[in-house]
Amino acid sequence: MSESMRGTRLGALSYENDAHVVPAERLAITYVCDNGHRTVVPFSTEAEEIPYEWTCRCGQQAVRPDVQAPEAKPERHQRSHWDMLLERRTIAELEALLEERLALLHEQQGAGLRKTA
Repeated sequence: MSESMRGTRLGALSYENDAHVVPAERLAITYVCDNGHRTVVPFSTEAEEIPYEWTCRCGQQAVRPDVQAPEAKPERHQRSHWDMLLERRTIAELEALLEERLALLHEQQGAGLRKTA
């Protein structure tokens, strides 16, 4: 090994520098919250979609003052267990199933009473 490499911590230190590196182009987007905080977030110029809202450092939602608010998307209805059940069975089928299960339970309770008596 040559004398010039002695004592340079080879592998622990990079000799690479930013001399001929061109940084990616960026847009500085400003967001403002209700408390008046201004947050500047850099986005790439190639970003497909820049969000309208951003979480501010105070925890509130900050919005872009230079852009109109996007059209609100209709909220998706949360399906309950009952809704999903009605997709699979009709009310008449559910009533028949309930009667069948109640009859089975009454039958089991009657058998339990007979054993204890």
